[in-house]
Amino acid sequence: MRFGFLLRPGWIGLLLLVGVFSMLCFTVLAPWQFDRHAETQARNEAVRASMRAEPVPLERVLPDGAAPNESDEWTRVTFTGHYLPRGETLAWQRTVLGEPAFEVLTPFRLEDGTTLLVDRGFIRPVESTRAPEYPDPPSGTVRVTARIRLDEHDSENRELFRHDGHRWAYAINADTVGRGVDIPMRPGYFSLVADQPGTVRAMPLPRLESGPYLSYAMQWIIFGTMAPLAAGYLIHTEARSSGGGAARTPSGGPSRRERPRRKSVSELVAEEERREREGAAGTE
Repeated sequence: MRFGFLLRPGWIGLLLLVGVFSMLCFTVLAPWQFDRHAETQARNEAVRASMRAEPVPLERVLPDGAAPNESDEWTRVTFTGHYLPRGETLAWQRTVLGEPAFEVLTPFRLEDGTTLLVDRGFIRPVESTRAPEYPDPPSGTVRVTARIRLDEHDSENRELFRHDGHRWAYAINADTVGRGVDIPMRPGYFSLVADQPGTVRAMPLPRLESGPYLSYAMQWIIFGTMAPLAAGYLIHTEARSSGGGAARTPSGGPSRRERPRRKSVSELVAEEERREREGAAGTE
């Protein structure tokens, strides 16, 4: 049987490994990268739309305090109210434009009595962990324009903490900040655009780039295709070797071709001495 070798444990393990690997490539790894590519493209389109579209009233996009979703993010909205400086919090350990930064988060009371979390922009740290002096939010009623952002989530669910005379948050999350300052807030937060009342240094928009996800997805598809092809080639090679490596004995029975035995060093030396003795005897 030419393919009987496939029943050996080593070959069975190899075929199972190739099958599982290819299945993961086509059903998990490649789709995962395709999904990330789609998410990146959707974010890019939302950012482009935010730059082109005129701001709209907040209640038109998120009526009755509704939570924002992915399709709402980056939409520019306007709202009127006043800042609540007593609840101001700084976002800890951020990176803005490739450099360390803190983000200034201030509760904002709307005219209807609800409160939302406003990101007034970023400041650069002093001595790595200290916040510099920065302007207070204006007092009185103001009308501002901001971009809708989704709440961030801290994997460790850490609460606010005190440091250097300020209140700090590990993630920008309206519920977490609201509990820490005892001010209930609407879900999501709102990042001020430039030149608005209360803006420190406006947060820049993310770079519009597709990322490597599409090429990664194609690579997983290629790997998932190549693995069975490589296994097929190995099977073909082994089948030819096992099928053509047997010779026939004169009686017709199959026998393995025996490879000549490789002589050891001592045998080669003894053979050379024997030749020298025979040569010397022949000359006498």
